[in-house]
Amino acid sequence: MIAAEGADERQYALGDLLRYFLRLGAVGFGGPIALCGYMQRDLVERRRWIAPEDYKQGLALAQLAPGPLAAQLAIYLGWVRARTLGATLVALAFVLPSFLMVLVLSALYVQYGGLAWMQGAFYGIGAAVIAIIARSAWKLVRMTLARDWLLWSIFLAAGTITAWTESENIWLFLLCGTITILVKAPPRLLLRSVSAASLFSAGGVLTGAHGAASVGTVGKLFWFFLKAGAFVFGSGLAIVPFLYGGVVVQFHWLSERQFLDAVAVAMITPGPVVITAAFVGYLVAGPVGATLASLAVFAPPYLIVVLGAPWYRRFAQNRKVKAFVQGVTAAAVGAIAGATFILGRRALVDLPTTLIAAAVLALLLIAKKTSEPLLIVAAGIAGLLMWKGH
Repeated sequence: MIAAEGADERQYALGDLLRYFLRLGAVGFGGPIALCGYMQRDLVERRRWIAPEDYKQGLALAQLAPGPLAAQLAIYLGWVRARTLGATLVALAFVLPSFLMVLVLSALYVQYGGLAWMQGAFYGIGAAVIAIIARSAWKLVRMTLARDWLLWSIFLAAGTITAWTESENIWLFLLCGTITILVKAPPRLLLRSVSAASLFSAGGVLTGAHGAASVGTVGKLFWFFLKAGAFVFGSGLAIVPFLYGGVVVQFHWLSERQFLDAVAVAMITPGPVVITAAFVGYLVAGPVGATLASLAVFAPPYLIVVLGAPWYRRFAQNRKVKAFVQGVTAAAVGAIAGATFILGRRALVDLPTTLIAAAVLALLLIAKKTSEPLLIVAAGIAGLLMWKGH
């Protein structure tokens, strides 16, 4: 076993880690921010399988690299445990449950022409998700910033910029990392600092909502989602505008209503939000489309971790690199806080949704062992009941 300094002396098997990520992929609601919070709570605080420093490094790498935030962090933690084998198996365990759920929902959607109940369920679920995200963001703040005035300044700046622009920018993370190097580990020679920073540098199965897809369409679908996984930075939610521009505006694969339903499916199912690729792929080209779209969107972040992590870890204890990671992490947490504000403004649209969010947050803070999936289910039922009155 590969353990970092600060991890528990207790040994744990790779199978234990795989069972954890299989469960997280099956019941982990709340989107990328909440999923990262669950990993920090369960693997760092409770089980002490992952050292805090490993978690922070993984979070920083996930923010610096393109692709889904939570999936990339999970893959990195698998790599920490068992290198390429661990990264590969964790990726499969984490993504498989939500992929299978979305596959079933996609088939039902195509069969019955839409899922009208989603609007009511998401009305309540969205409010509960905001409470879960807010609690997760607060825990990340406490773990990563401590009483460091520089990191707090970066956190506030990144949070404000994210909330104001409603987007996450890779250059902001790089700038914050560079500023932290200059303050905490000022280089003797400019060339050395540049060198350190550069380290971060067929039949029914093809039938979708509009009939059978051609081989050319399937190829375009795979290439489009491969680009989405390789060039979209930020959390899984950051991929939504990119997908809209491609599947609705450019290729006209989905209508606006179908695209909104695709995003809703991703939000009401556990696991990474980017699994919406499977729903879009199914509507375009059936089960084959769903499988290829999912493989394409997760392939780039997987390869980045497997190929880049050895270099990243080799220099992780370097004073300048550590300062860079601290700055990027503070900026990442600030961006997460800003994203929480943006999502909250969109999900808490009236008094009932505000009350649902407040009740869920209160339960999470008061009852430490409250089950998030149960809260999600309860909020969805409440949303359905309230939605009928709209």
